[in-house]
Amino acid sequence: MKQMTTLGQEEPSQRRIELRAQVIEAIAQTMDLYGANHSFGKLYGFMFFEDKAMTLEDMKDYMNMSKSNMSYAIRSLLDSRMVTKLEKKDRKDQYVAETDFFQTFRVFFTMKLQREIDVMLGAINQVIPELSEIALAEDTSDAERQECLRDLHKLRHGVNYYTWLQKFVNRLRDGEFLD
Repeated sequence: MKQMTTLGQEEPSQRRIELRAQVIEAIAQTMDLYGANHSFGKLYGFMFFEDKAMTLEDMKDYMNMSKSNMSYAIRSLLDSRMVTKLEKKDRKDQYVAETDFFQTFRVFFTMKLQREIDVMLGAINQVIPELSEIALAEDTSDAERQECLRDLHKLRHGVNYYTWLQKFVNRLRDGEFLD
């Protein structure tokens, strides 16, 4: 990867470059743990340390990625609000990284958790009525009825968990835990 310097600043020391690279790799590994692409994490880490807006061309040169992959990476980071597109337009779009870890944590995890809640509650709420009908049907065998009741018990426990998780996500989204 290519080292970039901000105009007017002296060349960074090799040790500082190495230390930054260590943190950038840790950011990439952390994002990878939570399902984000490793190279997107590296891009965010690089942008995190830059004190200036960057174009896709700047990022492409640093990451040695194609422009289409770079566009996909930046869209992903924009969606998770880890990167912001600046309003001012020169000839090319410019982007900056969110450097407040509390903010990136809050947005990233509320998005991931909300997706889990939506998927799971959608499936559970769709299945419960039909399972209940099977359990209550006169022609259902006792063994099948017992299995349906066990499944319903587990699913109702799941609903309780996802109701609690939704309250947690709402509080996290509102910033309650960041004091």
